[in-house]
Amino acid sequence: MDVEELLKKRSAEINKMIEKWMPRRYNEKNLEFALGNARFRYNLEAPNRAIAEPLWNLLDRGGKRWRPVLMMLICEALGGDAKKHADFVVIPELIHEGTLCIDDIEDNSTLRRGKPCVHKIFGQDIAINAGNAMYYLPLLVLLKSKLDEKTKLQIYETYVQEMINISFGQGMDIAWHNGTANADRISEEEYLQMCAYKTGTLARMAAKIGAILAGADEKAIEKAGRFAESLGIAFQIQDDVLNLTAQSGKGQFVEEYIGEDIHEGKRTLLVIHASKKADEGDRKRLIEILNMHTNDRNLIKEAIDIIKKHDAVEYAKKKAQNLVESAWNDFEPLLREGEAKNELKALVEFSIKREF
Repeated sequence: MDVEELLKKRSAEINKMIEKWMPRRYNEKNLEFALGNARFRYNLEAPNRAIAEPLWNLLDRGGKRWRPVLMMLICEALGGDAKKHADFVVIPELIHEGTLCIDDIEDNSTLRRGKPCVHKIFGQDIAINAGNAMYYLPLLVLLKSKLDEKTKLQIYETYVQEMINISFGQGMDIAWHNGTANADRISEEEYLQMCAYKTGTLARMAAKIGAILAGADEKAIEKAGRFAESLGIAFQIQDDVLNLTAQSGKGQFVEEYIGEDIHEGKRTLLVIHASKKADEGDRKRLIEILNMHTNDRNLIKEAIDIIKKHDAVEYAKKKAQNLVESAWNDFEPLLREGEAKNELKALVEFSIKREF
């Protein structure tokens, strides 16, 4: 099965749904839909410049949209009507886009998907506010839905808990790579827990909401969440691998993107494994370069060479594969046979073999 085609096909549907809930241009009617009737008078220019334009500037750059696809596939595979609940794809995707907007400011990044970051175009003040807005705007889908109150509460509680988790995961990552907390002796288990909160959270949220919408029981909801969490961690590990090998699509090597994680000083699974296996000289040198936050291509290459020297790339790939396969084997018996289950399995294989 061609997962790229699957994601492309589903992405078109997801984009239409996002535009339904998040207009490209606000007018008085859709402002009232989102905010309620104005007590005084709405100004239309400001929300368009500060919310709609930066939001769509980022959304129009594309993205894999695999989290909302995961939500719908899990809903279908557990016996739910994904088309009936298609509006809910907005929740994981818009939150994800919001995290990108905020992450780029926190990481002092300059490019996102080949273009200047939102804060480089619109300014940090607008980017921060727009990013935060993307955390909450998707709740309109839940607030306006006709779901029964019990189901609404289940989804709301899932949403809130996962938003707490993602903040802690991001906090851990920041504290390690900017020196706020000692990162030199992070264990593999501690790193994976950070990933479970930072990257696994939105996948877990998407999967749980999909299972809730399917009317699944608590056991199935939790197993769906654990499976998706593992998928999210695998995506993060594979991103870390691609950051040191071949970014920018289908294995194409693009020099300017290679090693951004080294520049940011990130303690990835590859760094942790290499540090554990390296002799004292290599370990100290790797940490030294990471702590420099350097843009020097020669230093970045030196750090990457140390990581590759100790087989960290292959180790990380294998770790991702084992995590996902174990979670899939636990979740798979709960799924109905059919197209959705087959597509989920293909997504599993894609997560650990992708080159972009």
